[in-house]
Amino acid sequence: MPLADRIPTVGIVIPAYNEEDTIRACVQAAIHQTVPAEEIIVVDNKSTDQTKAILKKLKKEFPDAPLIVLRQDESQGITPTRNMGFDAVTSDIIGRIDSDSILEPNWVEETKKVFLNTDVHAATGPVIYYDMPLRRYMAKADDTARRAISRLVKQYHFLFGTNMALRREAWEAVRDDICLDADKYMFEDIDLSVHLYDDGFNIVYAPGMVAGMSTRRIDDSPADFLAYVKRFDTTYNHHGLRKKSLRIPQWGYLGIYPIAKSLRWGMKLRESIKA
Repeated sequence: MPLADRIPTVGIVIPAYNEEDTIRACVQAAIHQTVPAEEIIVVDNKSTDQTKAILKKLKKEFPDAPLIVLRQDESQGITPTRNMGFDAVTSDIIGRIDSDSILEPNWVEETKKVFLNTDVHAATGPVIYYDMPLRRYMAKADDTARRAISRLVKQYHFLFGTNMALRREAWEAVRDDICLDADKYMFEDIDLSVHLYDDGFNIVYAPGMVAGMSTRRIDDSPADFLAYVKRFDTTYNHHGLRKKSLRIPQWGYLGIYPIAKSLRWGMKLRESIKA
């Protein structure tokens, strides 16, 4: 395993749109790391709620934090917003999380360890569903599923936008080839994964890179959730990829939906009774 001659630097990118309920916890988790990130870049995409004000307050509360707030007003969408953040990173490694992600305290430390291996060009990690019951069980199940998917899908290992990182030079190599409207019809993180793989970059699963994520998507109606999951097909079909193994994550999402829906319903029912 070839090792880097120095510890790589990490910049975390957080695209945000109307995330007043989650952005504070997200940014604070990114700041309070056992090993600090060199950059924390939040890109606000036309937010109309209190997101902008919260970010301004966070900059005052943590003046020594490497927190940078950018505004992306040209177009609505996660792809152009993500791209602005990626382009702004000067660190060796670009981390990317969602604005409702809550990083584990050692995320940056673990990410730097992963990229000490110079053969690793991109990595994605497991998640903890912080707004679900049975969090410990669900986290173990998520890790087990992602390990299995990584073994079964020999090609086109996918990056999970909630919790991923890639080398800046890898991003620069594929920057002009990615689909700019991917988030409207496809999964922008899988689109990025396909372009990275096609350019010969190595994507790995890194179990030590753990992030918390919300399961609010589960609150969608079955029809809306199905339409969301069908983006796997749209993405792979767009790139001419027909292998059935690439659909394994899609089948997993569809399989877990009724279970997760029931758990969230039960949790909300208990909360309403307590109230």
